[in-house]
Amino acid sequence: VQLQASGGGLVQAGGSLRLSCEASERTVNVAWFRQAPGKEREFLAAVNWNYRTKHADSVKGRFTISRETAKNTVYLQMNDLNAEDTAVYYCAAVYARDIPTTSAAHASWGQGTQVTVSS
Repeated sequence: VQLQASGGGLVQAGGSLRLSCEASERTVNVAWFRQAPGKEREFLAAVNWNYRTKHADSVKGRFTISRETAKNTVYLQMNDLNAEDTAVYYCAAVYARDIPTTSAAHASWGQGTQVTVSS
């Protein structure tokens, strides 16, 4: 599966960004992770082929994952951003019946997009 992530950038604290991940296949689960300098990669949210979603407790209420099957694209809407959200954001894909949340479970990865939140 080929993945292309986009939408990162510089935003002020309290602002919003929407990340996009275009996948080459329609029936994969797609997840978003992030990795800040010196920290482990962190699961954020995932959506399966049937539009079921899962969000990490740390971002519930601020981040929302969705998918637009006609465009083979998964979005991560991020609101009320703060400096702790600064990281490289990655989308990842896997064929699975459940919704995996670990990095190791995902076979395919996009190139990452930088999100920087200024305070």
